[in-house]
Amino acid sequence: IYILISWSQDTTIGFLTSLSFVLGSVTSIASGYIGMRVAVYSNVRTTINAQKPGFMPTFNTAFRAGSVMGFALTGLGILVLYLILMAYSQYFEQDNWIIMMECVSGYGLGGSSIALFGRVGGGIYTKAADVGADLVGKVVHGIPEDDPRNPATIADNVGDNVGDVAGM
Repeated sequence: IYILISWSQDTTIGFLTSLSFVLGSVTSIASGYIGMRVAVYSNVRTTINAQKPGFMPTFNTAFRAGSVMGFALTGLGILVLYLILMAYSQYFEQDNWIIMMECVSGYGLGGSSIALFGRVGGGIYTKAADVGADLVGKVVHGIPEDDPRNPATIADNVGDNVGDVAGM
């Protein structure tokens, strides 16, 4: 990114856009990590609450965990974007804020790139685990799909978790 933008424009603009890209990537990685941790812990708590009578404890646990995850990750993304805008506004004068916004656009590109790779990686892992679980469980041992006796079901669930959560 630095080379392409510096080749057509100023090297400083190329550097600031590249910096925004890296910050967007790091924010997306942090969001994916935090989201995975929250999802795994909340899935355990939801499963424990599902053993109690009634659906309200289970629903409340899942709903609150999803709310915490959504608000926390959105807040992290907006906080980093705000800090980038505050830092860049010290460099750019008000007449050049259009150029500043072009530099900040690297933030979204970096976050989207990492989210895309997380989704694709989770999808590939999910498909491989699902096929492995089906082949071993159904064909070799004759047990139904997603049966708790099949250890490959755990890998399938982890892949589903990665595919659903990874991404900003």
